Amino acid sequence: MTVLSAASVPNAAYGPSISGAVPPHLPNGLCVNTRVASDADEQARNLSGWRQTYDQLTPGVFSGSVSELCLEHMTVFCETTSQVLRQSCEVGSDSYLFGIPLKNDGPGLIDGHLIADDALAVMRGRDEFELVTASGYRILGVVIEDAELRTYAREVERIDFSDEVLSRQILNVGASRKASLCDGLSMLLLTAQAGPQPLSAVAGSNVQSCVLAMLFDLGVSLRADDLPENRSKSDRYWIVMQVRDYILAHRDRPVAVPELCRQFHVSRRTLQYCFEETLGMTPMSYLRAIRLNGARRDLSSARQAKLPRTVQSVAADWGFWHLSQFATDYRKLFGKRPSESLRLAFQ
Repeated sequence: MTVLSAASVPNAAYGPSISGAVPPHLPNGLCVNTRVASDADEQARNLSGWRQTYDQLTPGVFSGSVSELCLEHMTVFCETTSQVLRQSCEVGSDSYLFGIPLKNDGPGLIDGHLIADDALAVMRGRDEFELVTASGYRILGVVIEDAELRTYAREVERIDFSDEVLSRQILNVGASRKASLCDGLSMLLLTAQAGPQPLSAVAGSNVQSCVLAMLFDLGVSLRADDLPENRSKSDRYWIVMQVRDYILAHRDRPVAVPELCRQFHVSRRTLQYCFEETLGMTPMSYLRAIRLNGARRDLSSARQAKLPRTVQSVAADWGFWHLSQFATDYRKLFGKRPSESLRLAFQ
């Protein structure tokens, strides 16, 4: 984690033109950077690539923070503010914002519309909007490039992704689904924040795919072009066998679900249905086992590696960004800790 004040972030990132804005250079790569603020104007400058103005509406000392994970095509953040604020906001013109308020004592309003406990907000980057938040407000956010969002919808979810869905501003997704999304995003930020080193490019790509899957699992009136029930049982079996062969043919590197969906022109939902029906496990579980075996081989051959290897570096190479979960899954599958495999390699 890197803790910054607003003064340590290049001013160029907050110039007058928001079109094509890019996040400021972050010193530690794919890691969580936390910025703290002692007044509303400072807080307004702390989100990368935004143009916004904050007005404090209640008396008292202001305190706020932004924890931000910048990935290749996405930013995930959590913002906290202590006082009632009126915010005039605009995110980059080629992006969409998904704003997910956490449980708060007071309401949040976007352009005068209440964001209920079972809802989240969606805003296009080219649209300026007004957000009014209560004191002690906490909100999670995902900013995703428009092209990446649509490409993922088309190639991985196989969904007809209309502009109508993204123009609703308020999406009612249900309290339980929203809670699951909040838990997932919060855990992601906490895990990346606590990690001993920045995320690798492979792990960062996995995180990005994971967040996109969380958003599409909300199931907001989207029409899929590829439904598992429209395929015959023999077709579903053939898909699993082809995917299995592909994974094994590329077992020297981490393969992710989006790659499989693109390679075999199936939706994530269809792939999961086919695997559960044929192998009794999800494609994620199957891929995890293959990746764990790849990590085990790298740890066991660490003595022959050209560069020094650690458990953290091997886990990152195989796309594991949650180190403690990696250690738990490794021990469950192989009956020993990854550090034991590494130690045995040098005996």
